[in-house]
Amino acid sequence: MIAIDHDWRAAHPLPMPQGEASKNSRGQVLVIGGARRVPGALRLTAEAALRVGAGKVRVATIAAAALPLGMAMPEIGVIGLGEDDAGEIATGDDAALIATLERVDAVAVGPGMGDAHAAAALVRWLVPRLRQDSILLVDGAAVAASGSLDATLSGAAGRLIMTPHPGEMASLMDCPPERVAADAEGIAQAAADRFGATVALKGAQTIVATPGRARLHYPGGGIGLATGGSGDVLAGAIAGLAARGATPEAATGWGVWLHGEAGRTLERRTGPIGFLARELPPLLCTLLPR
Repeated sequence: MIAIDHDWRAAHPLPMPQGEASKNSRGQVLVIGGARRVPGALRLTAEAALRVGAGKVRVATIAAAALPLGMAMPEIGVIGLGEDDAGEIATGDDAALIATLERVDAVAVGPGMGDAHAAAALVRWLVPRLRQDSILLVDGAAVAASGSLDATLSGAAGRLIMTPHPGEMASLMDCPPERVAADAEGIAQAAADRFGATVALKGAQTIVATPGRARLHYPGGGIGLATGGSGDVLAGAIAGLAARGATPEAATGWGVWLHGEAGRTLERRTGPIGFLARELPPLLCTLLPR
């Protein structure tokens, strides 16, 4: 494996805005997810995408959460979607969402969702409506529910990113959690090859696998990152970098490194545990190359 260290980052520089850059040319991100039980998760994802330099972020979530999110984050646009009886997104054609999909450079789906059936239905609806050059990041319940969606996700192969933790990886690959623990490298590569995706298997050591490429690894940002909302921040960081024009592998490697280093910074400032996921995004921009 190749460490995501100084040499790797130097060899994979992030695209930088040139000349008369506008918020549109800096990349546009759409985040779809959230639920009645976790109405604020998308705030973490949206802020992370902005903090790594994306020019525009829109959030699509259940209507009950959309307006509060828009008020809490005046920098984003919001789209209110239908809600099913369980408080999850009710999939159906939405004119504002369809129009937004035609404009965005990266879409992150799944943060804040909790129901596998609702997440799978959303992925099935979403993939055929993506712009042909948009990056798709599948996270949380959406990645856990994607084990039966090979045919659907084949439409995004080559521009697909998946960010499972070990439990979600076990669901994705329909294998015992013990196999993920025993062979994290192998299972990450198997998932990458199966779905044509860049896969970040999160854990104490994060492994990034891409078909036909050497695997990457990051030793971890500390136990403090094992906290609610941390993965939502990582998803936003990766999506924001992808929207800026980074390849799926580069966006994922850099996102993992930025997220981990933000955790290490907070560990030095406040202690190994007890910091909050919402404290991570403001540090991301301080770690970007200048």
